[in-house]
Amino acid sequence: MDQTDVMPAIEPRIGRPGDPCAMVIFGASGDLTRRKLIPALYNLAQNQLLSREFAVIGVARSPMSTEDYRKRVSEDIKQFATGKVEADIWEWFIRRMHYLSGDLSDKNLYLQLKDLLDKVDKDHSTHGNHMYYMATAADFFGPAVEQLAAVGLMQQDNQHWRRVVIEKPFGHDLESARLLNQQLLRVAEEKQIYRIDHYLGKETVQNILALRFANGIFEPIWNRRYIDHIQISVAETVGVEMRGGYYDKAGALRDMVPNHIMQLITLTAMEPPISFEANAVRDEQAKILHAIQPFSAEDVLSKTVRGQYGEGTMDNQRVPAYRSEDGVPPDSRTETFVAMRLMIDNWRWAGVPFYLRTGKRLPGRSTHVVIQFRRAPFMLFRETQVENMMPNQLVLHIQPEEGISLRFAAKTPGPTMQLGEVNMDFAYADYFGVTPSTGYERLLHDCMIGDATLFQRADMVEAGWSIVNPVLDVWKALPPRNFPNYPAGTWGPKEADELMERDGRRWRNSEK
Repeated sequence: MDQTDVMPAIEPRIGRPGDPCAMVIFGASGDLTRRKLIPALYNLAQNQLLSREFAVIGVARSPMSTEDYRKRVSEDIKQFATGKVEADIWEWFIRRMHYLSGDLSDKNLYLQLKDLLDKVDKDHSTHGNHMYYMATAADFFGPAVEQLAAVGLMQQDNQHWRRVVIEKPFGHDLESARLLNQQLLRVAEEKQIYRIDHYLGKETVQNILALRFANGIFEPIWNRRYIDHIQISVAETVGVEMRGGYYDKAGALRDMVPNHIMQLITLTAMEPPISFEANAVRDEQAKILHAIQPFSAEDVLSKTVRGQYGEGTMDNQRVPAYRSEDGVPPDSRTETFVAMRLMIDNWRWAGVPFYLRTGKRLPGRSTHVVIQFRRAPFMLFRETQVENMMPNQLVLHIQPEEGISLRFAAKTPGPTMQLGEVNMDFAYADYFGVTPSTGYERLLHDCMIGDATLFQRADMVEAGWSIVNPVLDVWKALPPRNFPNYPAGTWGPKEADELMERDGRRWRNSEK
């Protein structure tokens, strides 16, 4: 046996390795593969969470040999690795990597892939388990899976499994999402389809369930009796960078709300599941999506805000307006900012508004969930120097630094009754150290062991689109007249602040 076929002996992480399998990456020469997938797979190997019986087949248009592909990936890992690359582990990993060039619309490509998978299964003992990762343009998702099924590569039995991983966007509206689901479900079972959302690979997102259900102090007050409102913000400092052509067809609403933000809402608002089994968790998430009150046309006008950034200053440098970015039409009506007010019509959350916003070219990069509690009665402090009562806030920080903070009031030292604001901060890095991660490790490992908890089901995808579809319809019928309506480097259009101020509330802004 060649020495490179033996996994180097290192201290294993907690958790069982993934199942033996061959992972086929469609779009193997693209940025997602280079920047995220290959580094994530290496991290799994380094942490002994990748099976010793594992292989990768990269599929892309670019003509090159397997050896050429290995050389290219070996150069890429030097740039995109999240930590130190151990030479012996990398050598073991790279020898299990293969490449196949071809056009995804060519039927012969899938016959060649079938032959290569047979060879890889024999050479690397992958047990006939195949995972197909669609790191391609969305137009190829359905046709590629149909082609795989046509040559028998989606067929599974008790001895081996076949799974397909679908990247977003999963449709561009409700109708297209339904059509894609129907197309996939004609040739695959729901349990074979893993609709991936990389936000759910972040520790704090996963920790929402642990925070709520593993601590007796939180669940009793996690309801309309004690909580005033909830805010969810996904703020980005970057513009569209080199994605102007794609982004102008999508916009902030399609790009972020039906997937990332809806997932954060469901994990924050869901009822306790009967177990952490995948469908038990996703059943409760789906209930929340179906309980969100649908928007009428009038609601869209009064409860949603859209914006587009103009030129401005960020980090003491002038940055261009969205309409001046590469690939963007000079009269584009695409939104780069969205804010909404949602209501969940169930016993736990009746009367508690959920405010959400997402935007580009904002002053700070920050994704967080704010749980703001009701104010304490002021009567006790009426005869003191205390002028107002700050409500308690629990903030779940998702990026860039993962952690949790709690704001509460305490008496300041001195002879009179005065209150000061206190923040208790918990940072994952301080308590548990930093583990090199791309955000995809947990999700890829879950695919390999068949745990679909952090992946969306067909009904969840369609429910998310059903919430935003009325907004898309009204915005299409009533084009914006005031774009651009916020300068780059500010917190969005003034209408977003007014959305909360009408209710006597305000956004939590952070420029860290």
